[in-house]
Amino acid sequence: MKKRILLLEDDLLLGQTLVELLESDGYSVTLARGGDEAADTSYESRFDLYIFDINVPDINGIELLKSLREADDRTPAIFISALVDLGSISKAFAVGAEDYIKKPFFPEELLIRVNAKLEDKNSTIKYNDLEYNPKTKTLKKDGKTIALGEVQERLFSLFIRNTGQVITQDMLLDCLEKPSSSALRVALTKLKQTTGLNIKNLRSIGYVVE
Repeated sequence: MKKRILLLEDDLLLGQTLVELLESDGYSVTLARGGDEAADTSYESRFDLYIFDINVPDINGIELLKSLREADDRTPAIFISALVDLGSISKAFAVGAEDYIKKPFFPEELLIRVNAKLEDKNSTIKYNDLEYNPKTKTLKKDGKTIALGEVQERLFSLFIRNTGQVITQDMLLDCLEKPSSSALRVALTKLKQTTGLNIKNLRSIGYVVE
């Protein structure tokens, strides 16, 4: 099941960029552009992670997280903000933030921190007779550890974290050391033989594990 993220960001362009990046990595993201909207959304649905800007319309991000913590909501939270003064940073951690990223930042930096936060809380991913720990990258089949090469591990991780989602050929080619269509076919055949993953080719669209 996809991990769910509530993103509070009033800059539409940045918000859409972050949504696209996080969703491409297998997360389900809901974007709110004001504090009131984020508050309502947090009460309506359960999330695995909050990413809050601070200076937003209505309730600011710090006050929002404070109210959520007072309502006994312990969802992990990351702040992203142009406020770099120690007072703002101190307040953010005081109300219960786990991390604080100063703007401007590379979107990929946020992704790395999100993965670290959520994968720390991930239990082993199970698929048929496979068990995979995304943090240690340990894979077991019928209880026995399987050693995957670096390329195979990257491909397997991409598929197992996005079960049921279409993965484009370009995304898979990025996992290869020497990308080519023929090399990808060989790698996927080997992966299926080793792990038993049910990888289906959707012609002209990509691949999916069901």
